[in-house]
Amino acid sequence: MADITLADLSAVELRERFARCELSPEDVTQAVLARIEASEPRLNAMYRVLRESALAAARESTQRWQAGVPRSAADGIPVTVKENLYSAGDPAPIGTAAGSLAPRSTDAPPVARLREAGCVIVGKTTMPDFGMLSSGLSSIHGITRNPWRTDLNPAGSSSGAAAAAAAGYGPWHLGTDIGGSIRLPAFHCGVFGFKPSLGRVPINPPFMGRVAGPLTRTVSDAALLMNVVARADARDFMSLPAETRDYVEDLDGLPLAGLRIGVLEDMGTGWPPEPAVVEAVRDAARALEREGARIEPIRSFLSAQMLDGIQQFFEARSHNELMALDSTQRAAVLPFILEWATWRAHGFSGADVMRAYNQIHAMREAAVVASQPFDYLLMPTAPIARYPAEHACPGNDPHRALDHIAFTVAWNMSEQPAAAVNWRFDDEGLPLGVQLVGRRFDDRGVLRLSRQIERLRPRQKPWPLVG
Repeated sequence: MADITLADLSAVELRERFARCELSPEDVTQAVLARIEASEPRLNAMYRVLRESALAAARESTQRWQAGVPRSAADGIPVTVKENLYSAGDPAPIGTAAGSLAPRSTDAPPVARLREAGCVIVGKTTMPDFGMLSSGLSSIHGITRNPWRTDLNPAGSSSGAAAAAAAGYGPWHLGTDIGGSIRLPAFHCGVFGFKPSLGRVPINPPFMGRVAGPLTRTVSDAALLMNVVARADARDFMSLPAETRDYVEDLDGLPLAGLRIGVLEDMGTGWPPEPAVVEAVRDAARALEREGARIEPIRSFLSAQMLDGIQQFFEARSHNELMALDSTQRAAVLPFILEWATWRAHGFSGADVMRAYNQIHAMREAAVVASQPFDYLLMPTAPIARYPAEHACPGNDPHRALDHIAFTVAWNMSEQPAAAVNWRFDDEGLPLGVQLVGRRFDDRGVLRLSRQIERLRPRQKPWPLVG
């Protein structure tokens, strides 16, 4: 019988123990698969569990380590991949029953990098319809639940990835983010979520603001995963030149004394942040200040017009895609998505869409201007700490479906790196985290500051056991 506790080992520890041949990738993969089997009936975080191919890959990795010829330092480390990151041979319906179930012919760039490094892909994680909900609700996958309390939402759209990370489905989980889809579920599931600078992790198909990044239990594990996936790929015309330094190198070395950190407590538009969310940010700011950081409050840079502009743009985009479906396919889409994408977008003119697009550029400029005087920014990730698992978004109102992304979406449009880090737990034992933002291209700096937040935060609770 597999030692299921091996599923909780960090990627950093696995790398070291594989290198010393103290532990085999085959044993760890069996443990991860056993954890998935025990937890999935309640969580529903996995779209596809690739049991046979994962075990085969793990056996091959074990042989490479025993022969002293691993493909990389990450050889044999288990990883899950979000459903919309294409993997050869697997369908990618993009979270909706209207999507195609035809197997994809090629690996997306991050998946290709994982295979090249010898990683063991154990399966594909769930997401909501078209990735356009901060929820675990999907017309094809069903309801994905939060491991800390299964009546609560894990958020999304990387819902399965965040739930899998918190539940211990191995150390590495790869998600995507276009408006908060890594950071929001990381916040709700109490894990670390990193949204890199646009192009740092090549993606296909590329799109404005769309990135791939890690969801992990620790910052160190995310940094190690960045070493694998942050490599240039010509298929992403927005990809950045690969960095040559190790993301794990000097991860603990960021001096806090003298750092200028702007603290933003309220965006002034969208959903207002709950008091407990704001207090977690203040508490983290005080801890940084005690270490010598210069903490300065800043005012919101985001207007109601900017936030509504990005909402209108996404509505118009989704409406256009829905209208390209036949009537049978449209009927299969989650009704909430149909209402959200059509209630006003059906009447948009070309001028309306261009005005919305111009608001995105205004948001981008305002975000850069607001962050430029500071080394980093500290703020909430999400305004609402919890909502029911069955809801499509906080508030469950299709006419206000994106009001909760005010703290996250601007950093996608400005292409800046941002991370969600758990800070503490509330009176009910549920996670309350913060968001960190850096200047464009300073991915390493955001990871290093996140590591300091890990060091300074209150004692964390044991990870939930589901099943």
